[in-house]
Amino acid sequence: MKQLYIKQKVFSLSGKFTVKDQQEKDVYYVEGSFMQIPKTFSIMNTTRDEVALITKKVFSFLPKFFVEVNGREVLTIKKEFSFFKARYTIDAADIEVHGNWWDMDFQVLQHGVVIGKVSKEWFTWGDSYKVQILNEEMEAIIIAFVVAIDCVKADQAAASSASTI
Repeated sequence: MKQLYIKQKVFSLSGKFTVKDQQEKDVYYVEGSFMQIPKTFSIMNTTRDEVALITKKVFSFLPKFFVEVNGREVLTIKKEFSFFKARYTIDAADIEVHGNWWDMDFQVLQHGVVIGKVSKEWFTWGDSYKVQILNEEMEAIIIAFVVAIDCVKADQAAASSASTI
């Protein structure tokens, strides 16, 4: 089992951050497109090869995010129409999420088998998400999934603060 950490509130103005291992070594680099349409986040390995890409769909009535891993679309996160609380759905072939993914406390399953676990860590190198990889073949998908959820949450927070002005 491998453990990785993604620092919470990582989406700064520059949109650059890293995913670290238990020894606090950089394992993945994430770079967001700044002031570009469509908004994207590229996830790269230590040799700076892109392993995943998250894209926010433009010209959509409700927000929708696409996640590609190794050039193949693996999941979509989309906002559902709702009058009260924001609701999102995750469409992914062969992948299920059990738990509270909005609060970053969930398991990722493939064909009913747990391949990863995500939880919030409070007393690490800053509030972060602990990502346990149980199937290392699915590591890039799990990391892309966690970054995509954080991207959706940041987008929702920005939309909420803009609507209160």
